[in-house]
Amino acid sequence: MAAVAPNDYSFADYLDVEERSPDVKHEFFDGTIWAMAGGTIEHARVSANIVFILSAQLRGRACTVYTSDLRVSVPVTDVATYPDVTIICGRVEVDARDASRRTATNPTVVVEVLSPRTEKHDRGRKLENYKRIESLQEIVFVAHDTRRIEVVRRLGSTWKHFECVEGEAELASVQCRLPLAEVYLDPTA
Repeated sequence: MAAVAPNDYSFADYLDVEERSPDVKHEFFDGTIWAMAGGTIEHARVSANIVFILSAQLRGRACTVYTSDLRVSVPVTDVATYPDVTIICGRVEVDARDASRRTATNPTVVVEVLSPRTEKHDRGRKLENYKRIESLQEIVFVAHDTRRIEVVRRLGSTWKHFECVEGEAELASVQCRLPLAEVYLDPTA
């Protein structure tokens, strides 16, 4: 990620930048607007596999799977980001500060497919901000360099880490499973 310009922007400034540059997604942290870098082919494939797997399991239920086009905000920390995959159960609640109504505030699960350039940020500041979302029950990290899924699950007032390196990762909050063989499936290999 590269900053548009390190500054003390407001959330309204951020939304204005997003509106004026529809071809580039930006994240908003600590008053700074960060342009998001494009992903790799592998990142896109793994993300698409996860959307497919979860959509099939949630069909007919009151939860919806969203791609990285859905912006999610953490109003209490003034952060906005685009998780690779988001699940929202029930009605989407939008950020009252966003007149365009394009920013959700109530994810149940967010998934981040890690990359070498973003892993530290995703596991650090982004994770700590995600934990402040009241509706959020699970944060999923999918490794970029090996078959490994980590689920960070809310258990009461604490968060517990579960790692899966074989078989399938469980998303208890939505009663779904992510089989590693399917998440990392590459039919061209």
